[in-house]
Amino acid sequence: MEKDKKDNNDISRRKFVKFLGLGAGAVAGFAALDSCKNIYKQSSDEYKSQVEPPKGKMTYRINPTTKDKVSLLGYGMMRLPVEGGGKPSRKNTAPIDQDAVNHLVDYAMDHGVNYFDTSPAYCQGNSEHATGIALHRHPRKSYYIATKMSNFDPKTQSREGSIVLFNNSLKELQVDYIDYYLLHGIGMGNGDGMNEFNNRFTKNGILDWLVQQRKAGKIRNLGFSYHGDVKVFDYLLSQHDKYHWDFVQIELNYLDWKHAKEINDLNTNAEYLYNELEKREIPVVVMEPLLGGRLSDVPVPVATELKRRDPRHSVASWAFRYAGSLKSVLTVLSGMTYMEHLKDNLLDYCPLNQVTDEDKAFLENIAQEMVGYKTIPCNNCKYCMPCPFGVNIPAIFVHYNKCKNEGTLPKLSQSDSYRKYRREFLIGLDRDVPNLRQADHCIGCGQCKPHCPQSIDIPTELHKIDKYIEQLKQGAL
Repeated sequence: MEKDKKDNNDISRRKFVKFLGLGAGAVAGFAALDSCKNIYKQSSDEYKSQVEPPKGKMTYRINPTTKDKVSLLGYGMMRLPVEGGGKPSRKNTAPIDQDAVNHLVDYAMDHGVNYFDTSPAYCQGNSEHATGIALHRHPRKSYYIATKMSNFDPKTQSREGSIVLFNNSLKELQVDYIDYYLLHGIGMGNGDGMNEFNNRFTKNGILDWLVQQRKAGKIRNLGFSYHGDVKVFDYLLSQHDKYHWDFVQIELNYLDWKHAKEINDLNTNAEYLYNELEKREIPVVVMEPLLGGRLSDVPVPVATELKRRDPRHSVASWAFRYAGSLKSVLTVLSGMTYMEHLKDNLLDYCPLNQVTDEDKAFLENIAQEMVGYKTIPCNNCKYCMPCPFGVNIPAIFVHYNKCKNEGTLPKLSQSDSYRKYRREFLIGLDRDVPNLRQADHCIGCGQCKPHCPQSIDIPTELHKIDKYIEQLKQGAL
């Protein structure tokens, strides 16, 4: 605790920039605007005074089926801290730092968080185990565990294989029952979501088996997480009278609300998904409130607008408060690797400062502005990895999008800034992605495509980027 206090009183400019949700380019943008210097000081003072979230102020929602009192902030256990520091990823295979996970979970629960979402597929298969250790130290009735039937591997899609997966979740989580159990990734599957759904859940009879487990008390709430093919979403809701879905998890944020299809034609606008669930009185669990971090690391002009309107809160705060302000939302998931992320999100929901109708109109204008940037709709979830040919797909997309958002993507060679931006782009790419893992090594096999929740045509985008990079190297733009 003494260390936390010391850290809170010694906040560097770098930490504050991370709190704002801005990159180095954004800081340069603020420095160029005299009017934003005062905003920086005011925001810094606010951060220092509010860095410790209040206890006993968490906003809760009531599950109408089970009457569970669920914290509006849910802890996503997808990107847990690893030993030795560094950012957890498929490339960083360091073991999970269990002491750090325990500390984060303890702090979250001490501030009212009681919903923890994991999966057998997270953290290279180690998330459930680490989550179970952290939560087992607390009374069972003090938390709700959500995990998933993540039977993506054909080896686990048989009835027996899926049952083994379910029972292993109970073992790893050290529990006798699952509070919230999901059919994982409904709608995924290389353009044919219904066929994928049937192979994973109906032909093997596992969906009916899960319904039986709910009757037996092994599952308290049964639902599904939706990605991709809206036909599967519509079909499952048409079966609501049969299956009685207790909750559904969807991607929801102020950009996806009306513009998901503009970002990616295969996506579904969150407004439609939410309204369909609300009229059936099915509670909504929100994933991707930050759209894979894109609503915290927004383009510099957008960040400036958000900070001018509300200089006291982080850029990411807008997205969290937007999602939490919808009345049918049960909880909003956030994958919080670091304490600063946890504290920032707690401030948004302890208690919730709801966005007004005027705020929603403002955020719709922001969304329209962001659509104009036309970045690749990658959430950096890394479901596409590993690539059999070693291409670091998400790192390439992240670098491209970052330059696009910051307005530093090299364009016409005649422009004054071309040489500077060209050099920064190519050097930055080599720094972030080793040569042997860059886009020119994509052979277009398409193995990555079925695994992308955003249904990105990954090989096509990689080939476009490769062509662009080659033009930069040849000075042919």
